[in-house]
Amino acid sequence: MAYIIDGHNLIPKIPGLRLDSPDDEHQLVEVLQEFCRLSRKRVDVYFDNAAPGQAGKRSLGTVAVYFVRSGSTADEAIRQRLFKMGRSARNWTVVSSDQRVQASARQTGAQILTAEGFSALLRSTLTRSRASEKEGLESPLGAEEVEEWLRLFRSKRSE
Repeated sequence: MAYIIDGHNLIPKIPGLRLDSPDDEHQLVEVLQEFCRLSRKRVDVYFDNAAPGQAGKRSLGTVAVYFVRSGSTADEAIRQRLFKMGRSARNWTVVSSDQRVQASARQTGAQILTAEGFSALLRSTLTRSRASEKEGLESPLGAEEVEEWLRLFRSKRSE
C-alpha cells in the first residue's frame, strides 16, 4: 500500500524534527526515502506554503514531494487528489491527524493512519533495519580461526 502524507502534520511527530527548522521538509523527505527503501512502499508527501516559484511536484525515487502554492493548503491538495483518484483511493493510506483530511479519506475509501501512528511505524521500520544490519555484521576472525583457514588452504595447495 502507498501513502499520502500531510508533511507539516507529520514533522512534529518525528523525534528530532521540528517545524521551525529551516530544512524541516528536506529532513522529513530523507527519512521517508529511507522508510521507502526499507519497506518497499511508495510515499507522496504534501507541504503547503511553497516559496514563490517553488510550487509543484518533485520526484525523489519512491518519494513524490508536492509543494502547494501559497493561497492553498496541503489539506486541500490531498482532498482534491483523493477525489480525483476515485476508486483507486482505496489502495492508499492517508497519513494525517487532521479531521477534515481524515473525513475526505473515509469518503473516498482510503485507509487512515494518524501522524502519530505513522511515526511509530516509521521508527519501528528504521529500528528493525538497524538491528538486522548489526546482526548481519560478521565478527572478525580470531587468530586461531585465521591459522585454521591458512592450514586448510596450505594443505589444499600441497595436494
